[in-house]
Amino acid sequence: MESELEIANGDATYDLSSILSSPNRDYLVRKVKFDSFKGKIIGLYFSASWCGPCQQFTPRLVEVYNELAQTKNFEIIFISSDEDDESFDTYFSKMPWLAIPFSDSDTRQKLDELFGVSGLPHLVILNEDGRILTSEGVRVILKNRSDGYPFTSEHIEKLKKQEEEAKMNQSLKSLLVTESRDYVITSDGKKVPVAELEGKMVGLYFVLATYYGCLDFNSKLIEVYNSLREGGESFEIVMVPLDKDEESFGEAFEKFPWLSLPINDKYCRKLVLYFELDALPTVVIIGPNGKTLQSNVVEAIEELGVKAYPFTPEKFTELEEIQKAKREAQTLESLLVNQDSDYVIGEDGVKVPVSDLIGKDILLYFSAHWCDPRRAFLPTLTKAYEEINKNNKRLEVIFISSDRDQKAFEKYFSEMPWLALPFGDERMESLSSWLKVDGIPTLVALGPTGKTVSTEARGLIRVHGAEAYPFTRERIEEIDKAYEKMAEGWARNLKCGVHEHELFLTKRKNFACDGCGVEGIVWSYYCEECEFDLHPKCAFDEESKDKTAAQGWVCDGDKCFKE
Repeated sequence: MESELEIANGDATYDLSSILSSPNRDYLVRKVKFDSFKGKIIGLYFSASWCGPCQQFTPRLVEVYNELAQTKNFEIIFISSDEDDESFDTYFSKMPWLAIPFSDSDTRQKLDELFGVSGLPHLVILNEDGRILTSEGVRVILKNRSDGYPFTSEHIEKLKKQEEEAKMNQSLKSLLVTESRDYVITSDGKKVPVAELEGKMVGLYFVLATYYGCLDFNSKLIEVYNSLREGGESFEIVMVPLDKDEESFGEAFEKFPWLSLPINDKYCRKLVLYFELDALPTVVIIGPNGKTLQSNVVEAIEELGVKAYPFTPEKFTELEEIQKAKREAQTLESLLVNQDSDYVIGEDGVKVPVSDLIGKDILLYFSAHWCDPRRAFLPTLTKAYEEINKNNKRLEVIFISSDRDQKAFEKYFSEMPWLALPFGDERMESLSSWLKVDGIPTLVALGPTGKTVSTEARGLIRVHGAEAYPFTRERIEEIDKAYEKMAEGWARNLKCGVHEHELFLTKRKNFACDGCGVEGIVWSYYCEECEFDLHPKCAFDEESKDKTAAQGWVCDGDKCFKE
């Protein structure tokens, strides 16, 4: 090992020719000899075609490599974890750098062990002498891109300080102007100097033209933008396009009334890193003084539209107080009655006035025929509904459809024993927005006064069934206490023959028993390391040495009850 690794001043220094070669090979794929990259900074890139994060990171690394390879002493060597030659060849064909031959599995495995590779993608960067600069190359590249070169700790620290200073001294010019560009563009290609935007409130709209979330948001943002401009407000939007395809971007840009950075502009990615973007769409609000006012106002625009302007903290505090008062005053009629409609429908489209439902507990069921999870949940909800209403009808459910057409709505609604909003009813959009429904199926519980009791009723019914009614916090606390009492006298941990590790009594919302295969809820004897579950009944049956813990209890697979 001493021929591969030298120790210099306490730091590990690798002889790259030694660790990258083998007795029968002194070259890398593309027939490059080791002498050709002496004196260069080297990145050892551990990756694989089957790795999703690798597929996302590799194109970014290619961009950085192409920027640096022409003028800097920088090279990358790919060490594959692919499973066959064909996968390796296809993946490597997209890379402009060098590689350890796929056939040399011994060297690839040795490098994995030498550099402690425990996950992919993994990028180790070494300096000209073979000393490790960083083992966090992926993070460094994502954060700094080519600006991170030469990847020394001193340079990375310098960049960090520069970023901190840039945020302290932030201006519209520092955000949008580069050495080669001092303008933004209109949809017809005209150049608008950034200087003309100084003193305005500017929204930076991070967008991917073909992403469904952005497509859904565009119309609302256009509405707000046009309203503010027509009202004489000093407001502008500058789009930060994250597309690669110029054609799809161009088609989308033609429909927008605002400005944009050029597509594939290097600064777009820098702004993503600068604002630590974590969602699309995102609208960052920059105040007239060039400072960031809000990191993302998409939700505010969707819910409040132009009322959210001018997006200041004071405005948001004021709006939150208004929203809080509206929630306190919420009634069934305020949710379900508007100028055009004051009814829901039952079987055969019979109209049921909303006033007939006042004083009842209500579940608003947001779902659709095409939604896969609803197939498993609808029978569970139907069973709970029938059990709750067995003696007298205390609960009503209202189906709020996201189906794509009337026929699909009618087919799905025919499977339900409750009410619905008519297909395409405009109340669906306002309810989804007000109750913050961001996925289906969703079940929202309303109390007799019409106030929201729980937005998590779907989970409560899945776990507790009809017992969860009326879905209040007090009822859930009662259920939790009952389950705690249920487990009194049970062993906190046990060992049985079906699993090698000790099992611990654990609360689990729902699980599949690894003993009998039947779904279980609440209590499981669980091994966290192996994610292994046993119903208490199954665990007690398997524990041949000590079955006394189960005395006085009967388990039906889903729950355990005292006899």
